[in-house]
Amino acid sequence: MTIGEQRLQRRMARGIEFLGSETAILCGAMSWVSERNLVSAISNAGGFGLIACGAMTPELLDAEIAATKALTDKPFGVNLITMHPMLFDLIAVCAKHQVTHIVLAGGLPPAGSLDAIKGNGAKLICFAPALSLAKKLIRSGVDALVVEGMEAGGHIGPVSTSVLAQEILPEVSEQVPVFVAGGIGRGEAIAGYLDMGAAGVQLGTRFACATESIAHPNFKKAFFRASARDAISSVQIDPRLPVIPVRALKNAGSELFTAKQREVAQLLDDGKVEMAEAQLQIEHYWAGALRRAVIEGDVDNGSLMAGQSVGMVSKEEPVADIIAQLMAEAAQALEKRAA
Repeated sequence: MTIGEQRLQRRMARGIEFLGSETAILCGAMSWVSERNLVSAISNAGGFGLIACGAMTPELLDAEIAATKALTDKPFGVNLITMHPMLFDLIAVCAKHQVTHIVLAGGLPPAGSLDAIKGNGAKLICFAPALSLAKKLIRSGVDALVVEGMEAGGHIGPVSTSVLAQEILPEVSEQVPVFVAGGIGRGEAIAGYLDMGAAGVQLGTRFACATESIAHPNFKKAFFRASARDAISSVQIDPRLPVIPVRALKNAGSELFTAKQREVAQLLDDGKVEMAEAQLQIEHYWAGALRRAVIEGDVDNGSLMAGQSVGMVSKEEPVADIIAQLMAEAAQALEKRAA
């Protein structure tokens, strides 16, 4: 083992111990993409796969976890969105399957959800888009944090990864494991964040076009053609409708989302829907738009959610090769720093 590899192992040790995997590389939960095939492939290759539950019913999640277990005996987790109307039923499904790690995305854990997850023996990971929230989550008892910057694909916050990492890691990384996400495409960046105190990293875009990803060939080709500047953030149309911006490749689907926001805002105006229902409609819109692109291959009208690291995705390759390359680059970067 080289000096760089030794240093990488030492820096990842905490994340590896927490996840129970061979590397502290989490796969971001990408709706329709992070399903049994990709999740099991990532876990089998030494990473940590995450099933994207998204808008799934408890029955669908039950089947997905069982199918993933049939493909890997390595640890993997489940990502649940906090606004799901059947959140507690989904938590119960995870408990039934003895899922070891649950990621809650989309806001602070609703009352009782933290106790429900931890009471079943699972470790809880939450997203911290600001230092104040990171501290609040730690006080409430979460086991680990993901710090994700605006360079990421899908739902994003307003601050870049590099700024969030500098702000949050020195303050909280000794208290809980912190995984950094957003815009990571190469191992050198992983080495940098580990040096700053991260326990590991989370990547989505690099894995979206893996050989084992079920994403449609049209979807993958759109990624191969894209550069960083093609992954743009959606615009909020109505200040009363707190829609979390989404980063995706620009296409006709981006315009369709603007129209959908106007339609939902009008329903709010007319008193035809409550705010919670309005937000759920937006979530369902994204789930449908993503499906059109990922599953059906409609890359014009569907949603091509991608992070700004998309410019570093140039070909289809096996998950094991992607992880091996990232680890080799990170080890090499750490070796240079030891010189």
